[in-house]
Amino acid sequence: MTSSAARASAASDRTMSIGAVLAVLREEFPDVTISKIRFLETEGLVTPDRAPSGYRRFSDQDCERLRFVLTAQRDRYLPLKVIREQLDEIDAAAGGAGPRLLSSARSAVAPATDFSSRGGRVDRETLIERTGVDSAFISELVRNGLLSAGPGGFFDEDAVRLVEAAAALANFGLETRHLRAFKVSADREAGLVAQIAGPIAKGKGTGARDRAEELVREMAALSVTLHTQLVKAAVRGVLD
Repeated sequence: MTSSAARASAASDRTMSIGAVLAVLREEFPDVTISKIRFLETEGLVTPDRAPSGYRRFSDQDCERLRFVLTAQRDRYLPLKVIREQLDEIDAAAGGAGPRLLSSARSAVAPATDFSSRGGRVDRETLIERTGVDSAFISELVRNGLLSAGPGGFFDEDAVRLVEAAAALANFGLETRHLRAFKVSADREAGLVAQIAGPIAKGKGTGARDRAEELVREMAALSVTLHTQLVKAAVRGVLD
């Protein structure tokens, strides 16, 4: 066996505990938890082997599958059903190139914006620089309740995507006051989600908050899909 083949064989035989997987994933996904990994396993998105002792043992391909799922959720808000279908397609085409193909496919769901400081705080000047808008536009969004700063006047990373989307709509002729309808709709949807997720988050047992956060994420993804389809249907009615 050549040295390169030996390395490939050793990599394919290597497995990790769930704690080791968590440490690896947290470099890119700081909010991931063991409960989250277990939930994704329960949903059939990853199927680690079990050691004779009963502990989970994750392969490199398992890690790549988890990265794919977490990226699709974080950057494209895809519901688990859609992610599962995409993974099934990748599995069917992968053959023996599972990890490599998963890594390549993951790049297709990379964020549209360069989040080089993901997870950090964004000040007003940086927000303007990264989105290409002017200070007056930021002030308009704040005045109309579409954007708000946290403690110390800092914004979070989601504010970058929000401002970019608002600016893109403004390029079509919509004024920021017109975008308040989106805020009203979002607040109503958030209220509905909170009615379901709130009691789960307050429930007893380990992982209650993780389960609630996962539920919120999934419902938000489905809400985005439903909203998109409703808008498309309504627009078709206008154009017909």
